[in-house]
Amino acid sequence: MAYHKVSADQKAQYLDNEDLQATTLELEWDMEKELEELNYDHFQLDGTGRQQVGTMQNTDVDLEPIQPSASPKGRFQRLQEDPDYVSHYTRPPPKSRRCSFCRMLKLFCSAMCFLLSGILIGYYGHEKCLPSPASPEPSHPHLDRGILEEIKAKDLAQIFRDLIESPTKEDQEIATRLFVQWSSYGLEDVQLVNYSVLLDLPGSSPNTVTLENTGECFLPSGQLCNEETQKLHSQDLLYSYAAYSAKGTLTAEVVDVQYGTVDDLLRIPDITNVTHKIALLKLGHLPLLYKLSMLEEMGFGGALLYIDPCDLPKAQNLSSKAFMVSLNSGGDPSTPGYPSIDGSYKQNRSNLTSLLVQPISVMLARKLLSSPKERVENEACRPLELPATAERTVVILNVQTQPTYKRTSNVIGYIKGVTFPDRYIIVGSHHSSLQGYGGQRWAHGTAVMTALIQALLRKVKKGWRPDRTIIFGSWGETAFGRIGSYEWAEDLRKVLERNAVAYVSLHDPIRGNAVLHSIASPSLQQLATEARKRQNFSCLEQERCMGSNVSAVQMQGDSDYFINQLGVPAVQFSYEDSTASETASFLSEALFPVYSTVSKEPEAFFHLHEHIAKLTGEVMLQIASNPVLPFNALDIALEVQKSLEGDHGDIGQLLTMAYALRESAQLFQSDEMRPANDPKERAPTRVRMLNDVLQSLEKNFLVQQVPPGFYRNILYKLDEKTHQFSVLLEAVQRGKLRRSNETLQPALSKVLDSFNSAQVYFKAGLDLFEAVSVGSQ
Repeated sequence: MAYHKVSADQKAQYLDNEDLQATTLELEWDMEKELEELNYDHFQLDGTGRQQVGTMQNTDVDLEPIQPSASPKGRFQRLQEDPDYVSHYTRPPPKSRRCSFCRMLKLFCSAMCFLLSGILIGYYGHEKCLPSPASPEPSHPHLDRGILEEIKAKDLAQIFRDLIESPTKEDQEIATRLFVQWSSYGLEDVQLVNYSVLLDLPGSSPNTVTLENTGECFLPSGQLCNEETQKLHSQDLLYSYAAYSAKGTLTAEVVDVQYGTVDDLLRIPDITNVTHKIALLKLGHLPLLYKLSMLEEMGFGGALLYIDPCDLPKAQNLSSKAFMVSLNSGGDPSTPGYPSIDGSYKQNRSNLTSLLVQPISVMLARKLLSSPKERVENEACRPLELPATAERTVVILNVQTQPTYKRTSNVIGYIKGVTFPDRYIIVGSHHSSLQGYGGQRWAHGTAVMTALIQALLRKVKKGWRPDRTIIFGSWGETAFGRIGSYEWAEDLRKVLERNAVAYVSLHDPIRGNAVLHSIASPSLQQLATEARKRQNFSCLEQERCMGSNVSAVQMQGDSDYFINQLGVPAVQFSYEDSTASETASFLSEALFPVYSTVSKEPEAFFHLHEHIAKLTGEVMLQIASNPVLPFNALDIALEVQKSLEGDHGDIGQLLTMAYALRESAQLFQSDEMRPANDPKERAPTRVRMLNDVLQSLEKNFLVQQVPPGFYRNILYKLDEKTHQFSVLLEAVQRGKLRRSNETLQPALSKVLDSFNSAQVYFKAGLDLFEAVSVGSQ
């Protein structure tokens, strides 16, 4: 019967080519015959017989082109529901009950022939259709959500407490413990990777600041130098220092430079006479390394760092606390640009600046500024500054640290992809804790990563695998300048340049509980926004939380190398306090001493961890499992146009190139990305080509020789309050300081070159797809 022949055709994938052609011809002939008998003379088959075996990926045969236009029902549904169809395909009843022997014999022989035919077809069909081996469970959005649903707050609370209750506190000990845990979970190819790196550790005694006119000696906390104080707070005092600062003693006048911006520096009364003086500098608004480089260029000899009381967290009393900072831009200072492996050449670079740099507390800053008055409760906060009538203050700054080579460890584990195993999604956090500095922050990210690993491996054991490989990395010595992540990435640079797809950061995801802060490179902003909408997260200030946008700003943690050296898109979610967006940016560069105590937070607190895990997990799985990478090329072009808003001088050529870039991105999005996202039009070769283009888009926006502390990827802004390209803004400001316009033109040239590179890249991609289309015709 025709209907049953269609059912057999649905299983055409189990027949060889000859069987398939025969079945198709029979189906075509039978359907024409039956429809002619049903008076559908106008009915025609449209290329059914020409259908290739290789294109029949869907088991549901699509005969939509042959459906009669007068029928509102499905192709075979209408035929089945037609009473004539039933009567036509039902054996007619005999006209007479008497059957001759001849007729009975004919019926018997026909039945035996049918039986023998069925046995032969079944035997040979069984031989040809051997059972296929079990394949991995396919990736699917519903399955992804099922993976994430298994992550619960109570489990995260237990993981977190297990981490912080462990007696192991040193970097290597924590790394070894994670290595054992990940291996026991079943993570593949788990590695404990060690590097010998140069750390700048505190000396045997604290650094000091002495007032020359009175001889009073102060510790970085603001307390007087005496043995009793040093014994009581020895750990905090030793680690209140700037790693990789110059060493020595300097006697000089203190100059108040506020935040060290160009406008602040121009307000210095005698700006031409600051040689070898000591700048009193607030953290915030700009990267510390950039501000120190400007002070160094102006001729300063030292810098005392502090955080203005108006910028300090309101929930903590840190006015009498000094802090630790690192002046290392990234990686092992003794092996700049190459990995610190056995046998590598070690350079003598323990001093990364010519300045003597020392962090101090607000309490000591008040004394140096002759402003001893503390703010009373409910009084409006007034930033600290040196009064115009203040007397000249001269101090003796003593800075001593101890450069030491030490072994640091990274823990790396893999979940291999099934379709594109050579494409990597890297998920990273850190496990190092600098003698109590930073408190238990490292454990928040490690707990979330551990929960994600456990949830994924439960599905792996049932046969599921992502399309692309997921690499989990726990980095060491992040506080000294992201050393662990830099060394691993430098070691695998050639591989990662070709294979790294995205970096998902879990650096300190719980910094508060009020506002969800989302950072993503422009190509991932749409994905991050959609993930936020799908996940039902909550926070104390729900309205501000829901209203906050996903932005591309410089982020904390170990994403630096992947963004700025490899040009890899990155994403990061974190909870912060409500005041985080109101205070100066870049305050996270300071690490305050926090005494590690067993967390007594209620289980409800760990719902924040659960939300971070599910948000991060969804973005990770979308990138790892979607056939087409969920990167938005048009969003990059729109971000470029938005970044040109404002007064940068003569940018007519940039605007023209930005417009052309947007046109190319729109064409690429409509002609290539949209068809590739349609399963009916998707071709594996074109998908692989398309993903290769999307993967390397942001590499075009890496520029050389950016100011210290600035991102090489110009798509990232300094903070949410800045919308223009950071390198252009800096060039304008530095021109004011030098009283010259020569700084802007080189910056404009760098930006224009990146635009042109992206435009050429888009055009080359479109030309390649066009050539493939012509060749396949």
